[in-house]
Amino acid sequence: MKKISLLTLVLSLILVIGCKQEGKKDSENTDAVGVTDTLITVTPLQIESPKFPDATLTHPGGDVIEVPAGTVDFNFTVENYELGVQSENAGENGLANSANGQHIHYILDNNPYSAHYESKFSKEISEGDHVLLAFLSRSYHESVKNTNSFVVKKIRAGNPSEDQQMDIDLSAEHLFYSRPKGTYKGEDTKKVLLDFFLVGTEIGEEGNKVTVTINNNEEYLINEWVPHVIEGLPMGKNKIQLTLVDKNLEPIPGPFNSVSRTITLEEDDKMKSGNEM
Repeated sequence: MKKISLLTLVLSLILVIGCKQEGKKDSENTDAVGVTDTLITVTPLQIESPKFPDATLTHPGGDVIEVPAGTVDFNFTVENYELGVQSENAGENGLANSANGQHIHYILDNNPYSAHYESKFSKEISEGDHVLLAFLSRSYHESVKNTNSFVVKKIRAGNPSEDQQMDIDLSAEHLFYSRPKGTYKGEDTKKVLLDFFLVGTEIGEEGNKVTVTINNNEEYLINEWVPHVIEGLPMGKNKIQLTLVDKNLEPIPGPFNSVSRTITLEEDDKMKSGNEM
């Protein structure tokens, strides 16, 4: 009996030590994508944003902008929309908000956007062909979605070689990623804006749709082009992937129609995300 009791004690100690080591391994994996015990939801933004049906954004020239490679000056024209002011319901919808107000989202080749609070600004553009999308944004980074609120053009910078040239049909179906982006802190981690921009296409129950994959395992289907809110994301890194699909949920070909970004959520709220984004 004593031998059996001793053996049982040894096995119990091994089991306890093994469990502690496994638990330590999980707790140290703070940078892992997709580690969460909470339910992640993606739902339309409930608080209606102010409408800007007459807001327009234009840029001089045709569908192709030819410029020298390097620093390029942009001069947009904004009508029926005021840059640099707070959107009407900023701070009431729980979304990260820019202290600098309404602005223009500048997206080159579907890379992360830069926010501009004046209609004139300069950007560095490398030699080659590029695709520019610029659209009006509310102070909390929700895009203004109407037929005149955006500019999409091809940019040819410098004298690109054949492999630097791009043959793209801007009238085809395109998806551009906007939000979420960057790092969210404190209260801003609770409701994270999901927003994208569609060019040359619409989505609906019987037509094209957008699939949202979060942390490689949670998948959601969006069939209405409205801002959405992601809730329940874990602290740390989170991967967001958007894909434009047809009515049969097959990916639609295009250079920008499937894109993924990694964002970070932090508990410290000494800084507020979105102030300069």
